[in-house]
Amino acid sequence: MAQAAAAQSIVRVGIRGRCPRCGEGKLFAGFLKLAPRCSVCGLDYSFADPADGPAFFVMMTMAFPVTAFSIWVELAYEPPVWVHLVTTLPLLLLACIPILRPIKGILVASQYINKAEEGRFERPKEQSRGHRPSNNG
Repeated sequence: MAQAAAAQSIVRVGIRGRCPRCGEGKLFAGFLKLAPRCSVCGLDYSFADPADGPAFFVMMTMAFPVTAFSIWVELAYEPPVWVHLVTTLPLLLLACIPILRPIKGILVASQYINKAEEGRFERPKEQSRGHRPSNNG
């Protein structure tokens, strides 16, 4: 039950572009630029690093229907290239750009709520002295 509430909270604050801790302060300072901290509770957003995640998810999700539309137009009407530039390119932009911000908000909220951190390599634990692992498998 707690996981369902957390997931609902992640989506709710992410789509609204609000602070993942208090749900009130603004998450963004610009269209996609994160604010330095929450103006209400003071949460420092430096932990958040969604990198290219939002762009990847949006492109991979929206590319399929837009590509299918483009192929359908090509096979059904065999139009010149300029028709694709006038129809498919704007459709792709209209499908991708508006959802970038909510997806980024969801990923940042998910990082906070799930306490996600940058991956680190652990050093192997030192073997006890005088004992060497065998190479026999």
